[in-house]
Amino acid sequence: MIQKKKTSAKVDQFTESVIREMTRVAMKYGAVNLAQGFPDFSCPSELKQAACDAIAEDINQYALTWGDRSFRHAIAQKVRWYLGLDVDPERQITVTCGSTEAMAATMLATIDPGDEVIIFEPFYENYAPDAILANATPRYVTLHPPHWTFDQAELRQAFNEHTKAIIINTPHNPTGKVFTREELALIAELCHQWDALVFTDEIYEHILYDDRKHIAMATLPGMEERTVTINGLSKTYSITGWRVGYILANPELTEAIRKVHDFLTIGAPAPLQRAGVTAMQFPIDYYNNLAALYHEKRSTFLQILDQIEIPYSIPQGAYYVMADISQFGYSSSLEFAYYLSQEIGVAAVPGSSFFRQPEDGRSLIRFCFSKRPETLQAARERLLQLRQIVRA
Repeated sequence: MIQKKKTSAKVDQFTESVIREMTRVAMKYGAVNLAQGFPDFSCPSELKQAACDAIAEDINQYALTWGDRSFRHAIAQKVRWYLGLDVDPERQITVTCGSTEAMAATMLATIDPGDEVIIFEPFYENYAPDAILANATPRYVTLHPPHWTFDQAELRQAFNEHTKAIIINTPHNPTGKVFTREELALIAELCHQWDALVFTDEIYEHILYDDRKHIAMATLPGMEERTVTINGLSKTYSITGWRVGYILANPELTEAIRKVHDFLTIGAPAPLQRAGVTAMQFPIDYYNNLAALYHEKRSTFLQILDQIEIPYSIPQGAYYVMADISQFGYSSSLEFAYYLSQEIGVAAVPGSSFFRQPEDGRSLIRFCFSKRPETLQAARERLLQLRQIVRA
């Protein structure tokens, strides 16, 4: 009798999402959820109304596969004023089911077996599985704390004739790093040298601190043609559950990506795309107020960590902070994360989920501070229990 393995060898190379698992753990133990990266406050009322209006107007059937036309044109207008890029909404924009599908569709559309994809480590946990599912071999380049910089020699060594692309996430999840123009220029130089693509995840583009500026790789000289820019509504507009993302790319790449997107999901939710037009038309004051809001939340949470005397790296962007838990003596960050949820009542993400070798993240944990003041206060009250352990 013939017996065949019932599952793909690909899925043996990665686990389920630890980030999403920690939300389930938080729910099980009634912990304050500072794990998964979503706000627990309301999105702008204008977006709620726009979504309701779209549904009431019977925009409830399939949108055009690559995106509602009015939404794509609104994206192009926003990209023009914010990034200074002129993007053809008919030939260079694809709307997807979140930035998660955007990255997967991009890899599946561009990668062949034997290709390599460079990933900065620590990394958002979806990137390596996406590369593996696309039959690529991930190559890792280390970001070194406390400022999460990379070694130029290590990056140069990672590029070779098999390099198809490099993934850049700026602002960066989980570290909060914002890539500098000098760093991006070096990456651009290497991409030209090795004829490589750049997949940029810019979902946190408006959440920046200390007067930092977001620099899109596609705006660097000669990089627009070889950059696939991935973004979405989730973080900037506090609507992570809407699952509306988008991709900017040159027409050749867009044509390939649209083919994959079509057979992955057909299209993103039609009424929510139409509501996205409203988001794209928000005035600049909205983004300034968003940055100020998150600056306050960052300050509040860093004060909490100072109170309990846990070292951390100051995030330059996004809404996460990586903290050092080595003083607690746990053999793994996953073990500490379960202890934190079960015994302290606060959920966080173990650092191990952001590294290919879990032991490399054993002394780190990621907190998400995109929460209401009362949520952060509840977390403070519970986390203060750790101060006794630190001082013991």
